[in-house]
Amino acid sequence: SQNRKEPKPGDLIEIFRVGYKHWAIYIGSGFMVHFVVNGKCLGSSSSCSLPAPGEMGVVMKEKLEDVVGGDRWRINNYLDKKYKPQQIYAIVKQAVGFIGTRLPYNLVSSNCEHFATDLRYGKSTSLQVVKAGAGIGGTVAGLVLFTGSLLG
Repeated sequence: SQNRKEPKPGDLIEIFRVGYKHWAIYIGSGFMVHFVVNGKCLGSSSSCSLPAPGEMGVVMKEKLEDVVGGDRWRINNYLDKKYKPQQIYAIVKQAVGFIGTRLPYNLVSSNCEHFATDLRYGKSTSLQVVKAGAGIGGTVAGLVLFTGSLLG
């Protein structure tokens, strides 16, 4: 593993792909749960194009090493200072409960980063959207917080 630190269940995993980052939630024993669209962006060798708005994605459980491939990754619980993470058992239970669920993908409000942060903190936010804001017609200003939680 490239990370000296082994991830703990409930950790956010940030994977550096070419041109974008992919996010997942670690659930233990080498497995992670993540939100993917049309099986795109699974392997580091697959060419990834951004899904069309409203395209359906699916939540999958896979081995961290299989998804990462040769790409760089890190544990990045970047909102821990701002939000209190949910209890580990709750994060893992909810993540496992979503496996196989189909959800609509939306870059601005429902992407792989929102899915992962939603599970860890009970609210979804995506800094990727903010950084990509100029590319979305400048409609995203400042740090956008999506408090409409997938978890109800």
